[in-house]
Amino acid sequence: MDCRYLGDCGSCVLTLSYSEQKQLKIARIRELFSKFWSGEFEFFDSDESGFRSRAEFGIWHENNDISYCMRSHQNTKLPIQSCQIVDTKISNIMPELLKTIKEDMALVERLFGVEFISSAKSLIVTLLYHKDVNSIKDNLAKIQAKLKIGLIARSRGVKLEFGDVKINEILDINRREFRYIMSDTAFIQPNKKVNEKMISWAINSISDGVDLIELYCGHGNFTIPISFKFQKVLATEISKSSIDMALKNCQLNSVNNIKFARLSAAEIMSAMAKEREFERLRGVDLDSYRFSHILVDPPRAGCEDSVLDFMSNIDNIIYISCNPLTLKDNLEVLSKTHMVVKFAIFDQFVHTNHIECGVILKKLS
Repeated sequence: MDCRYLGDCGSCVLTLSYSEQKQLKIARIRELFSKFWSGEFEFFDSDESGFRSRAEFGIWHENNDISYCMRSHQNTKLPIQSCQIVDTKISNIMPELLKTIKEDMALVERLFGVEFISSAKSLIVTLLYHKDVNSIKDNLAKIQAKLKIGLIARSRGVKLEFGDVKINEILDINRREFRYIMSDTAFIQPNKKVNEKMISWAINSISDGVDLIELYCGHGNFTIPISFKFQKVLATEISKSSIDMALKNCQLNSVNNIKFARLSAAEIMSAMAKEREFERLRGVDLDSYRFSHILVDPPRAGCEDSVLDFMSNIDNIIYISCNPLTLKDNLEVLSKTHMVVKFAIFDQFVHTNHIECGVILKKLS
């Protein structure tokens, strides 16, 4: 990657060629999971630049001027003019946004951060201030009108919105388009192309699907495309806003075989065990499901013990992991009842040590 800040910026820490990065990550995963898998690791690569659809930058103030900044390897602020890993929409707007802000000192003062989110149909910018953004409301409206972006301004306890600030995304999954609408606070996979590969891999790994239960479903990133492989789907998520978005996304994609429930993993486990009844499950007949598969995409901490215990009773497990260490811990438990039959590496974050994995497990006979 031809970046003037490579080696100094704390974001991209691997300065190896991409081929060498790939081999390094495969070797690390092979060593970590040698106990569970001796077969080939499918590696889903990324573009080397322009791949991030979500990015955050600090703002560096010096001599009445501002620039973007990142953390350096020495944990100091590193002023930057550009970023090679953000996608084209973000890289194009970055200098224009800064130029426009500099024309109004009221917008410059106490600005400490900028966040960008791009998608197929939208570009959203969030400005972060150490002052009440209500005091610059008119100024913010002017730059939104000029730049024609979705603009959000935040300060402590205050959030202002200008223009359309919903994320409108289109994903190409196995040559079929899926449409999503999300809020700016939704968790989204930052590497769109790898996300598409990850969902497609999960779908292509399924055969003889009956019913699916999915935990940590978010806004339906996996849920909606994968639903076409099953008769019925039950998907759970603790965030109310994510559930609301998931329901809208079902309508956008004409999907009608999914039931969403706003429950934590622990709560749905309790409901399945008939330990508790939940008003949020009204109208959902848990006994009518015949779960042939379970899909989990848990937070970095991995799956809770109750979830692992429940998973051990389902024939097929699709496990998407953002943390190989907790995945390994979870496989120590799951390997007592299941065996790994497919293992994939998804390179969401090129030039970093971060590795995401996908594992397919089948119940031992």
